Amino acid sequence: MVRFHGFSPRTGENCPPGQFAQTGKFGRMFPELRALTPSLDALEDLGDAMNDANPESPKGDNKNVPAGYTYLGQFIDHDITFDTTALQEIIVDPLAVRNFRTPMLDLDSLYGSGPSVQPYLYQLSDPELFLIGNTNEQPSGGDPNVPTKLPNDLPRAQSGLAIIGDPRNDENLIVAQLHLAFLKFHNKIVAGIRDGSIQQESPIRKSAFEEARDLVIWHYQWIVLHDFLRRILDNEQLDQVLNGGRRFYKFEKEPFIPIEFSVAAYRLGHSMIRAIYDYNRVFTPRPGGVVPASLELLFNFTAKSGPQGEFTSVPIPSDWIIDWRRFFEIDPKVPVGFSRELDPFLVDPLKNLPNVPKPNSLAVRNLQRGRSVGLPSGQSIAKFMGFKPLAKSKIAQGPDGKVAKKHKFDIESPLWYYILKEAQIQGQGKRLGQVGSRIVAEVFVGLLQADSSSFLARNPDWKPTLPAEKAGTFTMADLLRFVDDINPIG
Repeated sequence: MVRFHGFSPRTGENCPPGQFAQTGKFGRMFPELRALTPSLDALEDLGDAMNDANPESPKGDNKNVPAGYTYLGQFIDHDITFDTTALQEIIVDPLAVRNFRTPMLDLDSLYGSGPSVQPYLYQLSDPELFLIGNTNEQPSGGDPNVPTKLPNDLPRAQSGLAIIGDPRNDENLIVAQLHLAFLKFHNKIVAGIRDGSIQQESPIRKSAFEEARDLVIWHYQWIVLHDFLRRILDNEQLDQVLNGGRRFYKFEKEPFIPIEFSVAAYRLGHSMIRAIYDYNRVFTPRPGGVVPASLELLFNFTAKSGPQGEFTSVPIPSDWIIDWRRFFEIDPKVPVGFSRELDPFLVDPLKNLPNVPKPNSLAVRNLQRGRSVGLPSGQSIAKFMGFKPLAKSKIAQGPDGKVAKKHKFDIESPLWYYILKEAQIQGQGKRLGQVGSRIVAEVFVGLLQADSSSFLARNPDWKPTLPAEKAGTFTMADLLRFVDDINPIG
């Protein structure tokens, strides 16, 4: 009998509670602290100052975090949260905001409700395997010599929309290709279980689908905890949570997503985004490339964000298949691209988001979102946690700091801005500081502990069993090597 992570398709009208927990809501980690509600004009002024003046300067690169982790972070976010509430200028009650995603690291964004309930995600002839899409049958524009109709796109309906568990994973091309990699990861494990090259771990006899899903989820959870978080957090804070327990993220029966996490701390990824990427041998700033892969192009070659109708750019042309060696540390012979530093600066394309109502600056929207849900200031949370808040003189540094001081944000800072400023000062742009690290660590560890099916709850001493460069561990690079589809176009 197949076990599902949910009992019915996830839609606004019919949200499944998930296998182990009801569909969660958003809530507050620090309900005792008062909200910071500055004027909208002040927030707009600060957001406009959060601009990366030299977006291609290597000095602003985070050498500890390859570029792929920016989009792994987005993929993880889509696994645990889905807030459909529109941006508002009034205070919103987070307890009334519905999270249309089970707040678990259970890959419901991948598996949906399983093959019996959502069979269109799976192969008709073999429901234990995910559908895989083909690239466009037309020759590519960047390199017309690349073969067409390769199995390297998301499965798509006739309209071009991706047939996947979470439509947001087709809103930019990197996260779409990452979703595809996880589909292939599952299929490869099913094949290994069937041919005996992968041994079943469960003492209970399960179907190949069930066993593969468990292996995929546990290895994914390990990547989140020991690969992704280790790179972006102050490891002292993460270890304190793992070894000493949670102090601030508390829930009685079912976990929720704290707004301090979803609206502030976990929006760290916006600072990591690059304006252009070294995507593959065709779309690269290196010699021989046609053009670099700009953010605009990465959005265009998707169904959710790209052009519609007869001008649709999906299925993707074959020359838009990703070269994962340029995004994760897979091949030492191929230089990996890096994310931008964790600091209060966003690249210019994020100042003018397409197809969104004003304000269309991502920084301004984030700041106003924090105000609308009544987030406390960063300084008040730091004091509550027992940390020494950033000095006013430190916050006032730089072009953003000048504007912050003008509006007295050096005394009480919007939480999202404070966390990025803390990363710049305490983490030297390489990782989050104390407040940001502690919030993120407590939430992720709490979600894993609350899920009775997670490795951390069921078997905290478990080690990954799939092949890896270092036995007993598992990274995104190991996952992509296992899938063995790292650079299909050479």
